[in-house]
Amino acid sequence: MGKILAIYGSPRVLGNTSQLLRQAVQGARDAGGIVEEVVLRDLKMSPCLEIYGCKETGRCVLRDDFQKLYDQILQVKGLMLASPIFFYTVSAHTKIFMDRCQSFWVKKYWLEGAKFGVREPERKGLFISVGATRGKKLFDGALLTVRYFFDALDTELWRSLLYRGLDFEGDVLQHKEFLEEAYSAGFDLAQVVDHGERA
Repeated sequence: MGKILAIYGSPRVLGNTSQLLRQAVQGARDAGGIVEEVVLRDLKMSPCLEIYGCKETGRCVLRDDFQKLYDQILQVKGLMLASPIFFYTVSAHTKIFMDRCQSFWVKKYWLEGAKFGVREPERKGLFISVGATRGKKLFDGALLTVRYFFDALDTELWRSLLYRGLDFEGDVLQHKEFLEEAYSAGFDLAQVVDHGERA
């Protein structure tokens, strides 16, 4: 069974994206998946300092909690990333994590010489996001960011769950259908990374 890494990007422990991601994790585990969970707000992680120490080995030279996260990513076949929307993009915790993954980009495109859009992704990714407003373009910025971020990690954006009109902690609990959809997505992802199928 392929391993999955679930990354909580909300600053709130019981935030709406956290609740949805927990459902996805439970779905994956019920499908037999092995899931590790990481809460970004609990990590001590510097922003990227753009010193390009990673150009030697493809590994970030800053010594903090990102090092363990880097190793966890290398060991999984599926990624779940959940973040609320802040000014049309992901949370600060999530963006710091993404920027530190510049080392993956350097490894893939500089050191290994990959051509953009040519290499087959090694992983499948699920993105879960929630926004307070109902604007048509609410998720455009975050989706563009996540697509390019996942590409650096050799990850296909396999599915996105995007929910509007959820703001205060616990709002999602009033929408059983959202929670069920997240559970089903996690269940499907576990099967996809195990069998290499497209659900």
